[in-house]
Parts: sequence; structure tokens; C-alpha cells
Amino acid sequence: MEGSVQLGLRLDRITEPSAVRAILGFACNQGFVFSLFYLGANRAFGEGEFAFERADLLLTLAFMVLSFAMLRNASPRARDALLSRTLLWCYAGLLVLGSVVSSLAGTGAWGIAVEGLLVGVPAGFMLAAWGRAFGVRPVDRCVPEVFIAAAVAAGLCLAFSLIPVEHALLALKLLPLGSAFALRGLEPFAREEDASSRKGPSAGLQSFRFGDLVATREQHDETARLSKKIIAGTGLFGLTAGFMETFASDPGMASTPAFSASLLLLVLFCVAALQLISSGASAGSDAADQQGPLDGVYRLAVLVMMAGFLFVPVLGSFGVPGESIMLAGYLGLTYVLVSLFLVMAKLTGQDAALSFARGFAMLYLGEMAGIALGNAIELFEPVEQAPYAIAAFAGLAALYAYLFLFTERDFRALSVIVRDADRFDEACRAISQDHALSKRESEILPLALRGRTGERIAGELFISKSTVDTHLRRIYAKTGTHGRQELIDLGERTVRRLGGK
Repeated sequence: MEGSVQLGLRLDRITEPSAVRAILGFACNQGFVFSLFYLGANRAFGEGEFAFERADLLLTLAFMVLSFAMLRNASPRARDALLSRTLLWCYAGLLVLGSVVSSLAGTGAWGIAVEGLLVGVPAGFMLAAWGRAFGVRPVDRCVPEVFIAAAVAAGLCLAFSLIPVEHALLALKLLPLGSAFALRGLEPFAREEDASSRKGPSAGLQSFRFGDLVATREQHDETARLSKKIIAGTGLFGLTAGFMETFASDPGMASTPAFSASLLLLVLFCVAALQLISSGASAGSDAADQQGPLDGVYRLAVLVMMAGFLFVPVLGSFGVPGESIMLAGYLGLTYVLVSLFLVMAKLTGQDAALSFARGFAMLYLGEMAGIALGNAIELFEPVEQAPYAIAAFAGLAALYAYLFLFTERDFRALSVIVRDADRFDEACRAISQDHALSKRESEILPLALRGRTGERIAGELFISKSTVDTHLRRIYAKTGTHGRQELIDLGERTVRRLGGK
């Protein structure tokens, strides 16, 4: 119906300066991750048949998980300090230094450990910072931006990998500088004093919550249930990827020999994902009620992964890189999960940095377990059977996650919930535009509609209560309302109008 809020791809939105900055900045972040994880060498602890492959990736992931744990256990003030605008350049510098440390500290165990520390911790903080930056953007805008950024990152890495110049890939080590530069110009980092205007926890609301107009109590309960299933499924998908990290590569070789094929497939996947999201947005209301905007993308990612597992034993002898197809599906699935982490942050009112920390911690823990188990299989299985045993275990893990943990039905249910919940943000934007609210008044409006008291709003925005009262009076005057309840009634009418009811 006219006015319904859907995820969609609109040219006017993705060409806005903030959108371009977010896309290019996140592309820099992900391009660096690609170069670090997949365009280097397979470095191992030990030698011979007892060598532990991909030790470099294992330690980097371990330190990233450590940084996520620090964020999750830190106080809100300490978390804001760790993700402050001031430290972004420090993290970027550490990433650049850590990515070239192997040539300085050597390729032995100490060199791998130092690189893991210098890269893993700041990489985790930078990823969480991107979660926070995307978290303050509407879901219907940031989800397409994530997939566009992934395609740009893959295309950039593919282009550099094809340059016939020695050490051309070293240029990718400078990408964290572009990531930090972009972050510093995005909300909430562009105005540090307003960082707390991010949606916080819903505690302290009055008995009536405007958010209930678009997300019922049953939907909140369903969201909590699905959140647990997402985390469990994320861990198993990470396990799948970890298994394949030890496949088709030996210590000293390229870590992912056919990664160029994976990058090309990832670009094609992102194009297909954007097409699915766009077509879902333009579908009729009856179709929208039957499925959400992301479940088709989820289905496509899992299909690509499973196709890769089938190609490993069947067409491997014909040169079809099954592991590259699987890796492309996994990377595509990663961006589906990124979208889910942003969705869960919106539905739970949680800082998206924490949602990223929780989700990626489970994904990387699963990947670490997969690397360890893949090494164990290679140790105990005959050499000629080990690769196929690894592929079989990985395929079973992915299939189990898809069929029994986070199923397509669960994904559809969550997609529909967020489609409805996103109308709240759309209603706030519509009221702000229709009644010419100022930027500060537009920040106070959603908090007022959610039932926060003047004292709570003042605390969240770091302004005085008298200032809040002044802005509220101006909002009432501009919207033609005479108090909080009439303002909430206006919000309810706007939601119904946007929902086509």
C-alpha cells in the first residue's frame, strides 16, 4: 500500500553525502578485512604434519573477540570512550602498523602473535564503531548501504589482486585510514556531544509506549526468541567457514588461492541481493505480508554456500573452485547477518555497537572452532581424504543451522517485524518534515513519543530539563498539539497513514 515502509534501493538516498560517506567508509573497512583474512599467506604454528594452519587468522579473530568482550562488559561511559572520535585515528594507525608487522617481526610464532594483537583489538573496535554509525541510520537506508559497500570492497580488492605489479596489495593496508576518516564525519561521531542521542534501552518508559503502536508485546517476545536463534545459527555458520579455512591451502601458500573468484561472485551476490531488496520494496502489500525484505537474500546466500559444497567433490577435478563458491556464499551471508544485527538493535533499543559485538563475537568464535577442528581432521584423517571430510563437516554444519536453528520461517518472521517497527522512524521523519522541526527538536521528538520524561530526555541528550521543556513547547506549537498525549495521538495517526491503514 502507499506509504508502507520497506527496505528498498532509491537512487536519491544512496547519493546523499552521508550515504556516500557511509558506503565508501565501510567499503574501506571491509576491503582491509578481505586483504587481511584472505589475500595473505597461510601462516602456521609448527612445521610438518603437526603444523597448525591459519594460526594468523585464529589469533586475529581471538583478539577481535576480546575487544568485543571488553565493549560488552564496559560501562556505557567507558564504552563511549573506547569508541570515541578521538581514538578512531589511533585504531586506524594500529591496523596499518599491524598489517605490515609480519615483515618486521618475522613469520614465526611471535610475529603471528604480535600481528594478531595489533590488528585484532583495533579491528574489533572499528567494526563496533561502524555498527554504532549504521545503528543511528534508518534500517531501510543502512541495509542497502551495507550491501553496496560490500560490493565496492570486493571490487576494489579484485582490481588490486589483478594488478601485475609486485606488492600492489600493500595499498590495501592503508584502507583503515579511509575508514576512520569516513567515520569521523558520520553521526554520532561528527558531534560527540550528541553521541548519547542514540536509541538507548527502553527502561524508564511510561506505561504507554508509542513503540507498541508498531511492535506489539508478542512481537517483542518473538524478537527475544529469534535473537537467541540468530546467535546460535551465527555460531554454526562461523564454524562452517572455519572448517573451510584449512581447505585447499597448506602453510606457506596463499591463504585462499582462488579468492579472486570469490570476490567476483560476492559482487554478483550483492547485486542480486540489492535487486531482491528493491523488488521486495516494490511488491504489493499482500506479498509483503507473506514475506519480509531480507529472507530472499538469506535463502540466496545459503544456496550459494551449499552449491559450493556440492562442487567441491563433484567438479573439483574439472577446475571448478567449490571452496571459492562456498566462501562467496559465506561472505554474502555475513552481510545478511550484519543487517540482522542492525535490525535486532532497532527492535531491542540496544546500542548497535553492542549488537555487532555480540553477533560478530559468536560468528568469530564459531570460525575459530572450525579452524581448530579442521586442523584436527587433517591430523587424523588420511591426506587424500581430509579435504573431503572437512567439506562434509562444514556442509552439515551449514545445513543444520539453516534447517533447525535459524530457519527461513524465522527469518521471514523477523523481517516482517522490522518492516512494521521501522514505521516509527518513518513517522518521526514525516512529522519533522511536515512541521519544519529543527534538528534538536527532531532528536527530542522520538524520545517524547516513546514516553520518556523531561528528566530522562535531558539526561540522554546531556542538556538541561528547562531546555527540553522549551523544545517540547516549540514542538507542540509547530505540530498544533497541546501536550504529550495529543503529540502521541499525532504520531499514531502518522503511523496509520504510513501503514496505509
